[in-house]
Amino acid sequence: MPLVPPPDCPLCPRLVSFRHKWRTEAPGWHNAPVPPFGGEGAELLIVGLAPGLQGANRTGRPFTGDWAGDLLYATLLEYGFAKGVYDERPDDGLELVGARIVNAVRCVPPENKPTGPEINTCRPFLISEFDDLPNLRAVVLLGRIAHDSVLRTLGIKATEAKFAHGAEHQAGRLRLFDSYHCSRYNTNTGRLTEEMFHAVFARVRDHLA
Repeated sequence: MPLVPPPDCPLCPRLVSFRHKWRTEAPGWHNAPVPPFGGEGAELLIVGLAPGLQGANRTGRPFTGDWAGDLLYATLLEYGFAKGVYDERPDDGLELVGARIVNAVRCVPPENKPTGPEINTCRPFLISEFDDLPNLRAVVLLGRIAHDSVLRTLGIKATEAKFAHGAEHQAGRLRLFDSYHCSRYNTNTGRLTEEMFHAVFARVRDHLA
């Protein structure tokens, strides 16, 4: 079973302080490390950056309650990696099918920007995901930070697998699929379109088939 940080994980002082601030300001929110979503038999792992303040940090489920989740879960439903209805709530009944979602950093960072030491400190939990998912075959990396953290997790040199939207890299039994992060900023600026995002998951579906 993959390791998960405890609700009061003390490892990153800045993130602990930020978490305590929001526990005071919004006591009804999750305000704790966000656990993975999806079963341990998954063939596909989707790796994001960190919980959004009013998204996963509020709801307690990755990519739930913000724009990034709207695009991600609609895409997963479109390509058969999820079933049910996504309603921006952790109790909406949505289920992942052969997929699992996790963040490189489990706690919400100020301004959505974790530091290098925080990414490194959280990496043992990411390493455990790869070690303890026996059926894993494909990994979607949402953004450069997720890409870089996974490369370090797998012991791959950055020069051997450069980040680019739509790029694919083989890592032993795993195929890595790069995508720009499905954030509102990327979609509003046109850096990432729905068609571009769908194309990545179409390639994943073809690979797993």
